[in-house]
Amino acid sequence: MSTPQRFIPHLSEDELAARQTEGLNWTLNHAYAGCPAYREKLSASGWQPGQALTLDDLSGLPLTSVEDLRQGYPLPLLSVPQEQVVRVHASSGTTGKRKVLAYTQGDIDTWKHMFARCYELAGLTALDRVQIAVGYGLWTAGAGFQLGCEHFGAMAVPVGPGNMEIHLQLLEDMGTTVLCSTASMALLMAEEVHKRRLKDKIALRKAIFGAETHSDKMRARIHEMLGVQESFDIVGMTELYGPGTGLECSAHHGIHYWADLYILEILDPETLKPVAPGEIGEMVVTTLRKEAAPLIRYRTRDLTRLIPGECPCGVTMPRHERLLGRSDDMIIFRGVNIYPGQIAAVIEHFKELGSEFRIQLFRKGGKDQMLLQVERRPETDPTYDQNLSDAVSEELRKQVMVRAWVEVMGQGELPRSFGKTKRVVDDRESGEQG
Repeated sequence: MSTPQRFIPHLSEDELAARQTEGLNWTLNHAYAGCPAYREKLSASGWQPGQALTLDDLSGLPLTSVEDLRQGYPLPLLSVPQEQVVRVHASSGTTGKRKVLAYTQGDIDTWKHMFARCYELAGLTALDRVQIAVGYGLWTAGAGFQLGCEHFGAMAVPVGPGNMEIHLQLLEDMGTTVLCSTASMALLMAEEVHKRRLKDKIALRKAIFGAETHSDKMRARIHEMLGVQESFDIVGMTELYGPGTGLECSAHHGIHYWADLYILEILDPETLKPVAPGEIGEMVVTTLRKEAAPLIRYRTRDLTRLIPGECPCGVTMPRHERLLGRSDDMIIFRGVNIYPGQIAAVIEHFKELGSEFRIQLFRKGGKDQMLLQVERRPETDPTYDQNLSDAVSEELRKQVMVRAWVEVMGQGELPRSFGKTKRVVDDRESGEQG
């Protein structure tokens, strides 16, 4: 059997900086020439065509945001003639106009190669059978997972989300070795496998989770019920090709991101200034070879931090922390800023609890109230629910500085999802609850 193709480049810091500098200057000239919106932004910032910048000059360039995408609907930031557009994808958002992004054939080729790197980093081979359980159509997920799988050379089993009976049948009959899904879909599937006692009849060994944050406790439960040996967090967004812009490696010390294809800055979401090295902030990205809809300092709203130093896995591409949430997911509760990930971190401390939780916000007695519903593990004695509730409530007060009612529920009582699980239900605007 021939040696597998290597997709991941091994670049020194100087080589990477040279590629980024070249790609930055190409992107600026390309966007200025092809996109009136970028031409206006860049001119206002003082940049002129042909002006050569270094990476140190990046912070002087204008920021781009989701509003720029919505204002340019239906083909925002388009920087090539329309006849060069071979595909569009759109975000899964449900409010306002969708974020639609155009792709040239060159963009598709870059994306599939980038995604193949993720499969390589996860340790797949051409013998793997990859069951894809994410959405197809306008959403980038299904297309990205399949493109990358075929380019890598493994077998794609493209089922999509839902269709649980088909998924379970193919897990068993096809001998699927890798599952690609949201963590919520994987948990749903794991519970069905456990319920039907199929664990010894399937061959899953790896899983790749994307589209939503998930806790280590949730990951451990999926491993336990599916028999998965290892799982990986994948990142990406429609604006930046789609999923596949980085992956957690086998060392599980953060996400390696493909810095030869985009520059990542971490900014304070309030001041829009760079945070100190290692501090949490908002990801801002600049593409280096994206043709149809390039991004110049695009605010992703995703929160993370850069991880310094070399990774034990040997890959030289830089790393960022697994995504911690979104700056626009923040809850303001009685004057305290809270992210759902902080709640998940508190739940992690209690071995009696499972991974699933839901935050309900409502008004009562003229005040904001919070109810945290969380499931106990199957082996936990429900007799002690009140003690557990009190303990979680006290830990929330200490760690997150909020007071909340805590309801401990049985395993499986909270809603499950084939896609992203809705963790927060905010009914504060709907009036007082009795």
